Amino acid sequence: MSLVILFFSIGLILLFLEVIIPGGILGIIGAISLFIGCITSFVLLGTNQGLIAIGVALIAGGLVFYIQFKILPKTRFGQRFFLKNEISASSNSLQENARDLIGKTATSVTVLSPTGYVIIDGKTFEASSQSGQIPKDTELEVTAATPFQLTVRTKA
Repeated sequence: MSLVILFFSIGLILLFLEVIIPGGILGIIGAISLFIGCITSFVLLGTNQGLIAIGVALIAGGLVFYIQFKILPKTRFGQRFFLKNEISASSNSLQENARDLIGKTATSVTVLSPTGYVIIDGKTFEASSQSGQIPKDTELEVTAATPFQLTVRTKA
C-alpha cells in the first residue's frame, strides 16, 4: 500500500510542478508515475483496490488541474506563472507592392545595424542594410524586396 501512495504522491507533485517548470517532461513523468501506482495497486491489492486507485488517480489529477488553472492564477504567487498580456500587433507583408518599392528613395528612421526601419512615401517599413551599419536620418535606396523586408543601401 505504501508503494502505491508513493507513486501517487510523486505523480501528483510532478503534475503540479508542471505549471512552475513548463516543458511537458514533468507532466509526462507524473502521469507515468500515477499509471504505475494504479498498476501496482492492481498487482499488490487486487482488482477492486486497483479500480479504486484508478478512480482516486482521476479525481486527484482533476483536482490538481483545477487548482492549477482556476485557483492558482488568482493568487499572488500564481500570477507570476501565467501570462496576462497578449500581443495585438500583426506583421504587414509587402505582398505585390514589394517590387514597386525597388529603386525608390528611403530615409532611415532608426539605425540599421543591419536591420531597422525606413520611411518611404510616408509609410514605415522594416529594412535590412546591404552596406553595414547605417545611421538614423540617412538617405537610402531600395535595392531588393521580399514579402516582409526591404534591402537598402546608402544612396550613391
